[in-house]
Amino acid sequence: MRVFTVLGPTQSGKSTLVEAISRLDSRPTTFDLSGTVHLHGFSYLDEPWCAIDVDGGGDALAFAGPAMAISDAAVIVVPPDPDAAVLCAPYLRLVEEAGIPSILFINRMDNPNGRIRDIVATLQGYCSHHITLRQVPIRDGDQIVGAVDLISERAWQYREGQPSALIEIPGSAMEREQEARAELLEALSDYDDHLLEQLIEDKQPPSAEIYDLAAKVLQNHQLIPAYLGAASHGNGLTRIMKALRHEAPQFDIAAGRDAAGEKARAIAGFADVKKHIGKIVVLRGLGEGVKAHESLGGESVGSLMDLDARNQIGALEAGRIGLAVKSDHLSPGNIYDSAGATELPHWARSHPPSLRQLITPAHERDDARLSSALARMEEIDPGLSLSVDEATGHAILGCQGPQHLRRVSAKLAEDFGVEIVAEPVDAAYRETIQKPVEHHHRHRKQSGGAGQFADVLISVEPLPRGSGFLFNEVVKGGAVPRNYIPSVAQGAEDALAQGPEGFPVVDLKVTLKDGKHHAVDSSDYAFRTAGKAAVREALPLAKPVVLQPILRAEIHLPSIFVGDLVPTISSLQGQVLGFEAHPSATGWEVFNALLPAVAEDELHRSLASSTRGTGWVKLSFDHYEELRGPVPKSAKERAAAG
Repeated sequence: MRVFTVLGPTQSGKSTLVEAISRLDSRPTTFDLSGTVHLHGFSYLDEPWCAIDVDGGGDALAFAGPAMAISDAAVIVVPPDPDAAVLCAPYLRLVEEAGIPSILFINRMDNPNGRIRDIVATLQGYCSHHITLRQVPIRDGDQIVGAVDLISERAWQYREGQPSALIEIPGSAMEREQEARAELLEALSDYDDHLLEQLIEDKQPPSAEIYDLAAKVLQNHQLIPAYLGAASHGNGLTRIMKALRHEAPQFDIAAGRDAAGEKARAIAGFADVKKHIGKIVVLRGLGEGVKAHESLGGESVGSLMDLDARNQIGALEAGRIGLAVKSDHLSPGNIYDSAGATELPHWARSHPPSLRQLITPAHERDDARLSSALARMEEIDPGLSLSVDEATGHAILGCQGPQHLRRVSAKLAEDFGVEIVAEPVDAAYRETIQKPVEHHHRHRKQSGGAGQFADVLISVEPLPRGSGFLFNEVVKGGAVPRNYIPSVAQGAEDALAQGPEGFPVVDLKVTLKDGKHHAVDSSDYAFRTAGKAAVREALPLAKPVVLQPILRAEIHLPSIFVGDLVPTISSLQGQVLGFEAHPSATGWEVFNALLPAVAEDELHRSLASSTRGTGWVKLSFDHYEELRGPVPKSAKERAAAG
């Protein structure tokens, strides 16, 4: 089975292309995973094929890596507009990181919004591999009515819903065809000395030799060819399929790209949970392949199904894609042998989630079911992350963006029967003090039985940021017996759980300086209570201040958007640290900044807007600093509730 992934921005016509290609077969099959990945099985020239259509947009990029890991080649669908070419930058970066042979399909040639050479030139700005045109358009006025193949030098006229018709090269296209062909041959000659000699001697190389060389450089991911068409009208489909059939590599090259070992038997690309069926894992066979009920990853595989999810198959031979059911031990993103698993290479993994939401069940009765459902979702969705909010104990769900969150919410409701409420995660505010204070507290209680007595004199003083909490004692003469001092320390630490503004207190030192005890009524509990009360009473006197968390943002974005991001960071009360060209991604910048954690959600929205959905950010905690201004109302309410 030959497998290719189709990538491209939203509204590029990517899904239209896949559906049109699969209809070349009279009985195609389709399998959808979580509404994001669509597997199309079909036959072309009596060979089995599978096209993997990954939804466009940054929210679905997490699925692109696994899709390429089980594919032989990638097709990037490009809008016919130079200004929209930047939307393809994330996909060009992905295929270069993966090293997967790639083809560009400039779509919607029935309604172009710019010259082909300008589109290619813009795309080249985001690609270190040379992009070579394999076709040039035939124009009739402002309309593109066909294309000329630059290797065979044959002209084809588009026909609505039918294969293109062979025609003579129009005189109006002759000059451009010769120019583009010369550029193509020059690019190919960089990889073949014989072709270079022929060009130097002004000889015309045979078309068969050029096709063979084109296949070689594509399989080695040395050049990226670009084709033209209009998928909605059925134009250019045959040419794309011929390129994939004759020039894209066979599966053994794809397996090597994934760093699969000799004993590897399958790659798990995707997984889903379907109501009434359970977990389904998409596998592609490696090596000896996999048989139903054999050991894979240390446990027995359940049933194996064809892509139609109806017909059982006995085995999944090398190169074939199928579905494993009742195999809950298998997880996507892994290469499996009989006994264990290894992770796919780093390029197949998702960007870190940049949108975090606090998740609670809409109905309290679903609390336990929600925990189980979220754990299952994390297993099948490579773009998700789960953590726990320390203050509330609720789940924090990390997503790739708002659309991703909506898909997860719909999936939880439809397949798990759990409705959720998602809210932004409040920044983790802290408190500290600004001046030293000495304070005395006596704890005395008599209630009929044994009494309670503890007397402590403490001092509190500020420490540098990041120091945490320190406890010391300088008691002399046994005023506080040694066995009670740890209880005072524990009481002091208890008091720091909630400061005057309701937030945990950090970066201070408590020193036990003196005290008194009673031979009968003193106890560990009494001194712990006294230590806690003494610190609580001292904190408001020590000039308390609220601290806000500051995040370090590492933002990846196409270079043309850097200028727009500077004012965005400033508007979020952030600090620009600098930016520089990405060391390996052509046309990309790495932009570093510091900004308050409270601006996290707004940063995501602003970044999506200012980079047209192409940028992404990696956030990490950097430090705490004093809050200038009022504490947000929501944070205060949450602290009070805690």
